[in-house]
Amino acid sequence: MSDHKKTIVLASGNPGKLREFAQILQSFDFEVVPQSQFNVPDVPETGLSFVENALIKARNAAQHTGLPAMSDDSGIEVDALKGAPGIYSARFAGEGASDEENNRLLLEKLKGIPEAKRTARYHCVIVYMHHTTDPMPLICQGSWEGRILHEPRGENGFGYDPFFYVPTHDCASAELSPDVKNQLSHRGQALRALQAALHRNAQS
Repeated sequence: MSDHKKTIVLASGNPGKLREFAQILQSFDFEVVPQSQFNVPDVPETGLSFVENALIKARNAAQHTGLPAMSDDSGIEVDALKGAPGIYSARFAGEGASDEENNRLLLEKLKGIPEAKRTARYHCVIVYMHHTTDPMPLICQGSWEGRILHEPRGENGFGYDPFFYVPTHDCASAELSPDVKNQLSHRGQALRALQAALHRNAQS
């Protein structure tokens, strides 16, 4: 690791998220290291909101490493399902469910729902904690509007991306290049907000 870069622990083991964080954060002046490099144990996500779960994960990583920690909690909210799967997006079909299993359940629950009523959005909350007892963690968020498709499209991305239609680009999220997705996505929005907040803090 380079000496001039501040090390931040990323409280996630999701390879898709890690890949996106690395792509978006490559120009930042700090180095993000996954918590797996420090053997940080996973912590139960017992919160009832994206913010609560992100705080739980960031605090756990900071506590086990003694370093600043960053956590993302994100998911998809489908209007026809009254906001589900929401915070349970990664485990919609059960603990340890695959992307395919989660997507299959989503399609089952939306069976018979017409195109116009399949509106949905991705949400992302990113929390940055300077240390375990940080009384003012940085909390940034982003959201991305779209619809749920009937059939998968594209090979990129992860999670619900093959079924998430992006009206502005007339394609599925999984059909976007990583660079374009990072410009548009909920996670890209939240990370850019975090970057701005960290720069403001550094200058104050």
